[in-house]
Amino acid sequence: MLDVFELTLCDMQGKLFEMSANEGFSSEAFIKTFMLSNTAADLDKLFNHMQWAGQGYIIDRLREQNADTLETDGELYDNETLYWSGYLYRYWHIYTGETSKEIYKQAPAKTMRAVYLMYHTMSPEMAIDRLKDTYARKHK
Repeated sequence: MLDVFELTLCDMQGKLFEMSANEGFSSEAFIKTFMLSNTAADLDKLFNHMQWAGQGYIIDRLREQNADTLETDGELYDNETLYWSGYLYRYWHIYTGETSKEIYKQAPAKTMRAVYLMYHTMSPEMAIDRLKDTYARKHK
């Protein structure tokens, strides 16, 4: 079970993903850029100042460091899918200890969008376990 601080990090990342649509970033490009970024790697650390920075600061940092990969001409996912994806990715890291890069390899943006309707009502642990199982079966 996650503690209050860990759940707050999950919520912050969910809101960050929602904010990406408000900023007009292509959802697929934003999610990939974020999950493979140094910013996500900083959030993966046990303690890092980025965990206290807030969505606005983080999105500005991503914009500065990844301007070449943050597209604005792609599709925007709905807010519920974005929030759930961001929340679940952070929960996944805390639950398994895997890095954001490792997680994204197993469940890229298209996968998260495709499974949202089926998985968003499951517990985070169940959704993560199913995503990991699906990836493992495909990559035997």
